[in-house]
Amino acid sequence: MPITEIRIAVDCMGGDAGLPVTIPAACTFARKHPDTRFLLVGDSASIRASLVSLGCANESWYQILPASEVVGMSDSVEIALRRKKDSSMRVAVQAVKDGAADACISAGNTGAWMAISRYVLKTLEGIDRPAIATSLPNQTGGATTMLDLGANVDCSAQNLLQFAIMGAALASTVDHRERPTVGLLNIGEEVIKGNEIVKQAAELLRSSGLNFYGNVEGDDIFKGTVDVVVCDGFVGNVVLKSAEGLARMVATMMREEFKRNALSLISGMLARPVLGRLRDRVDNRRYNGAALLGLRGIVIKSHGSADVYAFGCALERAHGAVCNDLLAGTTSAIRLRQNLQSSAALPAEISNDEPGSEPLSGVR
Repeated sequence: MPITEIRIAVDCMGGDAGLPVTIPAACTFARKHPDTRFLLVGDSASIRASLVSLGCANESWYQILPASEVVGMSDSVEIALRRKKDSSMRVAVQAVKDGAADACISAGNTGAWMAISRYVLKTLEGIDRPAIATSLPNQTGGATTMLDLGANVDCSAQNLLQFAIMGAALASTVDHRERPTVGLLNIGEEVIKGNEIVKQAAELLRSSGLNFYGNVEGDDIFKGTVDVVVCDGFVGNVVLKSAEGLARMVATMMREEFKRNALSLISGMLARPVLGRLRDRVDNRRYNGAALLGLRGIVIKSHGSADVYAFGCALERAHGAVCNDLLAGTTSAIRLRQNLQSSAALPAEISNDEPGSEPLSGVR
């Protein structure tokens, strides 16, 4: 049955800007997508004042859910979980738990958002740890899905396998990539490269049933060599922040060079259409909205410094995840993997029942 109404709970107070970004983005999005209803979570009076200032206080696309507390960007996970139980984050996630919302989104404290989401929603069966996944632009004109981006600093080989399963499900359901290719981020393409955990993860991936490409290096992310790149959260977060920093540095240097003298200014004016297209292709705001995969609900994390346009892109991500039933797709992918494991394990157990040995339990 097609979805007639998509309900998204928005932590309106989170992020560097809060209400000046979240409310205008939701208002603009709702007017473009009449099938979407927003649950605006936070200080009721402040939200209502923002809606009035935008001239949309009397529209029917929203419902205000009051929350008396706000999780600050510097608050610890303990404070967010134990001391601020009526925070806008907590109320937004609880709306998904209670079935009042199909997805929730916040631009606030990432650690707190992950911890609250995991505590309230719990992880899917077969998933030990949730992971943060997002899309990074590549030179093919598309995007590469990458995870984990910071939720798990230390990972086992089994964790990396689970990330691959969830990442492939995201690329398949939301980005509509048929049988997406999966690469394992390493210091080289050779099988012998990497630490023991990465080597073990590669072995698991080769027998996982996924479309495993093999090891990939950092530059493969932006070449678009594979659809999904898997790594632990420490490495993933360093890669993400390095890419963002490099993009800002290149943009700053280009502006400085075009302003160096009169000839440079004229050259810049002539090159403006080309530079504009380049800016649009690499604009990281277009890819804002990371999915917290492995939870019993759809949870999206927006960049804390997102502007109205970027937050709107994150809302698009949430909308697409609901429309394409990301949760069901992820659950099915995990179940399929578990079935494959069970099928593969049976012959191994039977083969151990050699003549002259005691029969295995359940095997006669």
